[in-house]
Amino acid sequence: MTDPTPRVLAVIPARGGSKGLPGKNVRPLRGLPLLAHSIRAAALTPEVTRCVVTTDSAEIAEVARAHGGDVPFLRPAGLAADDTPMAPVVRHALEWVEGVEGTAYDAVLLLDPTSPARVPAQLAEAVRRLTADPALDGVISVSEPTFNPVWVGVRPDDARDGALTRFFPAGTGVTRRQDAGRFLRINGNFYLWRADFVRRLESSWFDEGTHEGLEIPEAQAFSIDDDYEFRLIEALVDAGLISLPWIETSATTAPEDAR
Repeated sequence: MTDPTPRVLAVIPARGGSKGLPGKNVRPLRGLPLLAHSIRAAALTPEVTRCVVTTDSAEIAEVARAHGGDVPFLRPAGLAADDTPMAPVVRHALEWVEGVEGTAYDAVLLLDPTSPARVPAQLAEAVRRLTADPALDGVISVSEPTFNPVWVGVRPDDARDGALTRFFPAGTGVTRRQDAGRFLRINGNFYLWRADFVRRLESSWFDEGTHEGLEIPEAQAFSIDDDYEFRLIEALVDAGLISLPWIETSATTAPEDAR
């Protein structure tokens, strides 16, 4: 992907029938349905050529369209089960759009609605990095968690009647957090892949390709899977710890004190 202005297709997966938090993709967050935050983030990223929502739900499709989303198809039922991997879902969206438009895309940007705290400038930087390095198959968001599992990660050992043993051998002998080494996690805020990689991807993107991590703040890496996490991100936004730049904020003026 050497074109200085690559064609980037953003894909927002919003399957119906969530069990962890029913209706989460359309649940309001600061006045917008959850999936609308991903739609707005893509719209504020000039590097995105087109953004589509892939869903199997007519209700979700209607909500997405009402908030500016492009829903050109309903996802086949075979790609909407609880255990459906993301790879064929993204590939289906890419092939559908390319088939209709008759033009190939250079990259695919996956924006999961459950990670709404995105910064368009970071998405743009990911496109820049992928464009600049032909050896990369993708650029993904990573962050440093508030704890380091290398030295505190444990698990019960069945061979020792459930006694705790280290989860990571690299933590052996480590007694201070500062000595554990830096730990980064894949946080799901965004995934950017070359379109050619998506076309040949079978199941595990991490094991099948070469990726660079773009580090973002851990607070921004927040993901929503249940009601507790939804309420927590609402609190983080209200506290100003997470920014949603597409939401217009108007200053409130207190009424004059009539004394």
